[in-house]
Formats: sequence, C-alpha cells, structure tokens
Amino acid sequence: MSRTKEGRAKGGRAKKASRPYVICHMVPSVDGRIVTSRWDIKTKLTPEYERTAQTFGANAWMIGRVSMEPYAGKAKVPARKGGKAIPRTDFIARRDAESYAIALDPSGKLTWKSNSIDEEHVVTVLTESVSDDYLAFLQSKGVSYLFGGKTSLNLKKVVEKLTKEFGIEKLLLEGGGKINGSFLAAGLVDELSLLVAPVADGSIGTPTLFDSEDRKAPARPLKLLSVEKRAGDLVWLRYRVKA
Repeated sequence: MSRTKEGRAKGGRAKKASRPYVICHMVPSVDGRIVTSRWDIKTKLTPEYERTAQTFGANAWMIGRVSMEPYAGKAKVPARKGGKAIPRTDFIARRDAESYAIALDPSGKLTWKSNSIDEEHVVTVLTESVSDDYLAFLQSKGVSYLFGGKTSLNLKKVVEKLTKEFGIEKLLLEGGGKINGSFLAAGLVDELSLLVAPVADGSIGTPTLFDSEDRKAPARPLKLLSVEKRAGDLVWLRYRVKA
C-alpha cells in the first residue's frame, strides 16, 4: 500500500480545495468482484497496482479496518487507571509527514504497534462512541485520530478534516465495496482508476467494486479518460466521475 517518495512528489492540485481530490484505485475482475484470494494470478497484480498508483502522486491512501489489520499489528490496549474523561476532540500527532495512511475504524478496534507504515504517518478515523481507554492508547502510540461523527461517520466531514489538518490534496481510496460505495453515494469520488484483471470470478455474494447501502443514491455517470494495456493482460481504465 505504501507509496514511494518519487511518486508522492508529483502530487498536489493547482489551487487549494476544501477536501482532497479522491481517486478510487482498485483491481476488479471483469465481473466487478474485488476479493482476489481465489485468483491464480493475484501475485502478478501487486507490482502493476503499485506502479499505476505512484503515477497519481497522492499524499494519502485510505482503507477500512479489516484491510488495515495486517498493517496495524496486535498491540494490547491497556485499561486506564483513573484520570479525567478524554474530550472527543481530534488528536493530531504529526502534520509534516510526506504521506499518510488513513484507516476508517469507527468503533476503534485496530490495535496499533506503531504510528507509521513504511514512514507514512497513521491517521485513524473514529466515532465518538470509542472508549477513553482506546483514545489514551492511540495517544500513547502517537497515532493521530479524527472524529467523523457521534455514532456513524460523516464522510464529507472526514475528508474536509484531512485537508484542513494535514494538507492532504490527493487521496487514493482503496477500500472494500461498502467503503467505496459510501464514498460514491456521497459524491466524494472524483476519479476511478481500475486495473481490470483477466479473471471472470463468477462468485455470488462476494464484495464488488461499489456496494452502496444507500438505495436512494443516484447512479454516477462517468467520462472515459484513458485505456491502456498493462503487463499480465491487465487493462487500466481511468474515468472521471461527472458532477
């Protein structure tokens, strides 16, 4: 998931914006499935995925709790011994990182061993329902956290905070179907980058590229930006999401 300094240096937008430019960068099968564990070619996907990701020059990437667990580790959250209640205000441990690894973890379940992933500073997005013990744990590890709502996340509020607090201008959204679907439904995806794998998955009930729970959200029309054949019979499609 980490990005090279060379790739990050190319990032940035020409003018200030209230939120990052969001690129959903994914590797689906030709039928839109995104769980790669059954694919024989999955070991060939990562190099091309990383190479194409670097071309965007994003200074942050975002995934959900389940996908982030292998990166977070398995530290222990100790119980606090007394002390005042911790206010539900954002905690910014570092603002000068070259890049940020962002986890959507509304219930506060990730047990971080470190505040960085390959030198990229960790920011976790929580709801106010998390415990004081967990907030004290994050502070002790130097992990920055933002609150996105009381019991559920307001994604527009979250991405605006990412720009305000960390200066994030371009964000790679690399989530599961529900996270991607929630961003799309909220009108927060600006560009879609798909490395279509030469696989017909055919499974039923597994996550797809966008699994929105908002049945009233409109379908989003797209404008094709480019088509490119990549190594391993991958096809790289880029679309702009029309306003």
